[in-house]
Amino acid sequence: MNFLHRIEPDKEKSPFLHTVFDGFFTFAFTPNTVTKGGVHIRDGMDLKRQMVQVVLALSILYIFGMYNIGHQHFIALGEYPGFLQGFHLKLIYGLIQIIPILVVTMAVGLGIEFYYAYRKGHGIEEGFLVSGALIPLIMPPDIPLWILALSVVFAVIVGKEAFGGTGMNILNIALLSRVFIFFAYPTDISGNEVWVSGLDSVAAGAAAEYGWIHLSVFNPLFEALNLSGYNAASTVVDGYTGATPLGLAFQSGWEAVKEVYTDSQMLWGVIPGSIGETSKPLIILGALYLVVTKIADWRIMFSMVVGAAAMALLLNVWGATPFMQVPWYYQFYMGSFWFAMAFMATDPVTASGTQAGKWIYGFLIGFIGMIIRVMNPAYPEGWMLAILFMNVFAPLIDYYVLQANINRRLKRAKVAA
Repeated sequence: MNFLHRIEPDKEKSPFLHTVFDGFFTFAFTPNTVTKGGVHIRDGMDLKRQMVQVVLALSILYIFGMYNIGHQHFIALGEYPGFLQGFHLKLIYGLIQIIPILVVTMAVGLGIEFYYAYRKGHGIEEGFLVSGALIPLIMPPDIPLWILALSVVFAVIVGKEAFGGTGMNILNIALLSRVFIFFAYPTDISGNEVWVSGLDSVAAGAAAEYGWIHLSVFNPLFEALNLSGYNAASTVVDGYTGATPLGLAFQSGWEAVKEVYTDSQMLWGVIPGSIGETSKPLIILGALYLVVTKIADWRIMFSMVVGAAAMALLLNVWGATPFMQVPWYYQFYMGSFWFAMAFMATDPVTASGTQAGKWIYGFLIGFIGMIIRVMNPAYPEGWMLAILFMNVFAPLIDYYVLQANINRRLKRAKVAA
């Protein structure tokens, strides 16, 4: 630490370098003490440490998502159908695919944060750390990097810095990045073509796309280790569909989903989809970690499940379309509900802050999100729009909850008087 103090840039002569140095230093070493004794505060938890806990909860989703990128690529080619077959090829393929997405997201987002901190003359608040970890997980694996960069710029500047920076935003930054792409470049985040990477298209006979790093770097390495390599002549097999379970259910109902995917595949997430949103048990494991560490509130999670189930049951009763007839419990097998519940709806900055407000906020996200998912003809999913919608109304919910408490206390005071 003393060495780092000696090389610290001068704040007056090099303000930008000092801002960058201060950000990395405080992230690594602040606070470096914990309180001791009989006081009620017993640790040194601060904003940075809280964000690190969320990143730790997401790490297992990165590992699975990276591998599933490779697995879905080879399924489309009719190669290595077993989940662990071609393990090295799938792992390396997914790694090559996910690293640029993560690097671009972090470089653009943190770069903007560093710049605004420098211009304002205050220390860096690593508020983008969690958003930067979430954004790659909610993107298709083949998202064009320039579109991703634009979406991050929009989300950080318009959604956060315009409102004052970390802790001042009214909308979830990661979802704002996704919604920008959804409206500005819809074909890059919806349809059957975007969920499986490295293909010309999902049509039979379409060629696999491998870069120089696959063929000129890793293939010679695999050959030296007597392992199979990437085949540049591979093509998409007959009968393959890149459709997600949600897309199939929306078009033709639950029977169409069952013809392509098993319950187990949908539960464990061995299906096409956004990078980190497919594996339900791993997402729930991350959610439990956030609840145990008290980073996220279980009330929002539980009430969101109740709201989604209630609306799904009502839609089952109505049953006007094949998607409405999907059994309510199978709605939880499809799409990004669990990821949205665990990591998006529970954002402490944009969610309701009162205890009663959290119940209302979570329930309405689940209720409204299910309506959007089933009845929106343009996009068979709903949690992104539902959470952003309720982000706007979260302050209003808290206002009425507080007013109700004030009125109850005033009545008690009048009675006592």
